[in-house]
Amino acid sequence: MSGLPSRFIYVCLHFLVLYFQLQESQQSSADFRFYIENHTRDDVSRKQVRIYQLYSRTTGKHVQILGKKINANGDDGALLVVETETFGSHIRIKGKESGYYICMNKNGKIIGKPNGNNQECVFVEEYLENNYTALVSAKYKGWYLGFNRKGRPKKGSKTTQTQQEVHFMKRHPKGKVDPLEEFRFTTVTKRTRRARRLKPNPKTD
Repeated sequence: MSGLPSRFIYVCLHFLVLYFQLQESQQSSADFRFYIENHTRDDVSRKQVRIYQLYSRTTGKHVQILGKKINANGDDGALLVVETETFGSHIRIKGKESGYYICMNKNGKIIGKPNGNNQECVFVEEYLENNYTALVSAKYKGWYLGFNRKGRPKKGSKTTQTQQEVHFMKRHPKGKVDPLEEFRFTTVTKRTRRARRLKPNPKTD
């Protein structure tokens, strides 16, 4: 009988240890779920942001976003902020100065919007065999971002991947180099532009 109290105490202590271990485990699981939820809801943590220029094959100049109006007549100061999803090639493009996003509406018209959360403002990068990049609407399949020889936007419904109006090259801003090399950049000179230019497309606007 003398051993009963000590055995009872031992059993009680054992259950207390198990109880606290269980509580700690549940708390850790809850904290981990909270951590994951916070990070998956944080859009910034799931995106990569780059600043570069988008060189137009047709105009020999850069895409620029001037509020609601967008053209391909920009100089070396026309910088774009490109938000890329961590997984996939879906991007949103906005002007560094204007803060407006490139978007394509249901009529295929290219317009600038202050808020890029709409699916109409998402484009998918397509890397072409000629080292150019094409940007197709994520919402309107087969409709591309494109500009005619005057730098004016083409309607998405009148574009195809083979048209030089939808071909672009991503370039680093002068004097700046991205150490991550996330995207493929190409240096373009006047000489290479003349060598690469094709015959005018009879279907251009």
